[in-house]
Amino acid sequence: MKSRDTLVRLKKFQVDEKRRRVAQIEMMIAEFGRMAGDLDREIAAEEQRTGVKDQAHYAYSTYASAARARRDNLAQSADELKHQLEEAKTALDIASDELAKAQVLESREKGPALADLARDAMDLTTLRGARA
Repeated sequence: MKSRDTLVRLKKFQVDEKRRRVAQIEMMIAEFGRMAGDLDREIAAEEQRTGVKDQAHYAYSTYASAARARRDNLAQSADELKHQLEEAKTALDIASDELAKAQVLESREKGPALADLARDAMDLTTLRGARA
């Protein structure tokens, strides 16, 4: 019985860690989006200040060119993070399922009333997976 408690605690830790990872990636994507928006405003202000909006023009601002490159790099990084986010969400779903299974096993040892609660939790997990 003690090993089941340890298993459940381990699975809870893993779920919490995966949840933190998902939140961290989401925050990074939002921050990159905010930074790209700031760069867009700076590019527009620089183009208005210089009066040259054509990137191919010889007098186009080097600051605006550098800001454009930075913005494009941020957008590319955000796209890569979106792929990582999908993988992290999948890992979170798997870890949640494993936790639910471990809780069912633990509840079987502790009594039938807890087994019903654990089965309900597992059913909710299954429904969540079906919606995704």
